[in-house]
Amino acid sequence: MTRGTGKVVSHVTISADGYSAGLNQSEERPFGDDGGDGWGDQLSAWYAEAEENRAELDEMTNAKAYIMGRNMFGPVRGEWDRKWNGWWGDNPPYHAPVFVLTHHAREPQPMDGGTTYHFVTDGIESALALAREVPGDGDVAIQGGATTINQYLAAGLIDELRLHIVPLTLGAGTRLFDGVPPLKLEQVRARGTSLVTHVTYRVLS
Repeated sequence: MTRGTGKVVSHVTISADGYSAGLNQSEERPFGDDGGDGWGDQLSAWYAEAEENRAELDEMTNAKAYIMGRNMFGPVRGEWDRKWNGWWGDNPPYHAPVFVLTHHAREPQPMDGGTTYHFVTDGIESALALAREVPGDGDVAIQGGATTINQYLAAGLIDELRLHIVPLTLGAGTRLFDGVPPLKLEQVRARGTSLVTHVTYRVLS
């Protein structure tokens, strides 16, 4: 496990069968196919229940730095041949440095509210090292998607896994824990609300 003043944590919303997105993700369908069950609507609904889920929503935006895969950052593939600054508009919710994993170099992109996207081309450990260099004692959050989280889990680089489980199944798509060796987890806390169940695990091995 990692060491330092802050933990390496990961928040991810998943279906009851473990998927964070359906098949065929695109700019028009960022969460992919959902079998007609409204996966994207379900995600938006629990985020919108701010008071009921206040503690978990606050946790998701209090890290000192974030790491995400390019697929979570947006649908643009290959060289950066079009302007794309994420799904979140001019003032993203992070308000901290965000390190985006990519195979194609790009200059840092500052945004309103204190978010700056940094594009990292030399792998997950390099991105984590850069995130740890950010001043402050807060956590580093591996923000997703599931493929990126799986890489960090497989490398033993996540201290705490915070799952937000929505009560529907997708049946196919991008699944948490795919390709990850068996893990020993310790449940830290669990809390149910009307639209989602929040479960936090400490990753022991």
